[in-house]
Amino acid sequence: MKKNKFSLTSAILSVICVVFVAEAAAPAASIGNSQYFWWIFLLIAFLLPYGLISAELGTTYTSEGGLYDWVTKAFGHRWGSRVSWYYWVNFPLWMASLAVVCPDLIEAMTGIRSGTLLSIVIELLFIWIVIWLSYYPVSDSLWILNGAAVIKVILAVLIGILGIYTAVTKGVANEVTVQSLLPSFDLRSLSFISVILFNMLGFEVICTMADEMKNPKKQIPQSIITAGIVIAAIYLFSAFGIGVAIPADQINTGSGLMDAFKLLTGIDNGWFIGLMAFLFLLTLFGNMISWSFGVNSLACYAAKQGDMLKPFGKVSKKNGMPIGSSLMNGGIASIIVIIAPLLPNQDLFWAFFSLNLVMVLLAYVPAFPAFYKLRKIDPSSPRPFKVSGSDNFLKFLMILPMLLILISLVFTAVPLQFDSETLSEQLPILIGSILLVLVGEVIIWCKKITKEGAQKNG
Repeated sequence: MKKNKFSLTSAILSVICVVFVAEAAAPAASIGNSQYFWWIFLLIAFLLPYGLISAELGTTYTSEGGLYDWVTKAFGHRWGSRVSWYYWVNFPLWMASLAVVCPDLIEAMTGIRSGTLLSIVIELLFIWIVIWLSYYPVSDSLWILNGAAVIKVILAVLIGILGIYTAVTKGVANEVTVQSLLPSFDLRSLSFISVILFNMLGFEVICTMADEMKNPKKQIPQSIITAGIVIAAIYLFSAFGIGVAIPADQINTGSGLMDAFKLLTGIDNGWFIGLMAFLFLLTLFGNMISWSFGVNSLACYAAKQGDMLKPFGKVSKKNGMPIGSSLMNGGIASIIVIIAPLLPNQDLFWAFFSLNLVMVLLAYVPAFPAFYKLRKIDPSSPRPFKVSGSDNFLKFLMILPMLLILISLVFTAVPLQFDSETLSEQLPILIGSILLVLVGEVIIWCKKITKEGAQKNG
């Protein structure tokens, strides 16, 4: 049976599906009008170097290990193990954060309010539909990825158009002044900078799909560059629409996009809001399915190299897909949503999403120095796409995005004020992040002991 292959159009749409995260637009809009400065600044200072680096590494090292493979080649298996753990563990946290949004979307579609038990059932259905779809090769799900990408663009363009119309006819919720457009350095705004960075991540996921492409050497850099331009435009457009509709300090991180549609149209329910909720729900499935291929492939690959626990390396006998990692995704995400009603912080979307942010950003920190080191230690590998520039330019390209990630991690997870509200929001994120990092170190230690025992017995 002939295997489906990515066309360039499918590759571009897949990058859009992976990188453009519609549900993260609302937390970013919480920054206020200064979000436009941060978007433009980070598009230049982070997205551009990150996209160039991903294009070079993705076309030079085309294994399914992606980010893990790059870091392992540069810094060894211990750092590779850390990256694979951070990269994987973010996914069930993210899936749980999206699952808790689903009952509200179902209510907007049907008008039926769900209690605690029904909400958990809906959340579990979302999780396990994603897990089931992740059992099949990415080429079998092209229609989902392409469809989700198109829907995301439609939602972003539509909310932008409604924002323009409302701004012209009724004014804006956040008054636009020169002062408001300047960068805001208050701690609340800075804590959301990590969301903008997160909104730009995922280019390396397309690199793990190289085997599904007709010509990955050309398609990877072409899809990254083209999709990057489109993504930058639709992010700014959707951010504008939300900013027109809702005062920054009143934006709900979980329901902000749907709230903006309601305010911009003046409609609280009905077929249009139901349709928007349905389309938004489809984009959530698209996010999870597209990222699951990259996350599961990386974790499985790392397990086969001895840098993740053995169950992560389990694959389907039928099609070779990494089902071990996928099953653990589903199990952990299910546990999270079941115990969620018992948690003291009931802003569940942001609670889970922010912890996901910290872990996934940690995974990217060593990727940038890995790019520079691989240039030095492996200059002979063919580089179909090569970032040009002097050695100092390459160092700058490496350091700038890495520093931005580290700074954003501090503002997201470390309480810099000690009032009760800040502590209640950020202290659980800090504690959760430390615990997850420690679990990763235990895994590294266990794998080290296992390897040493095997060598002695050998």
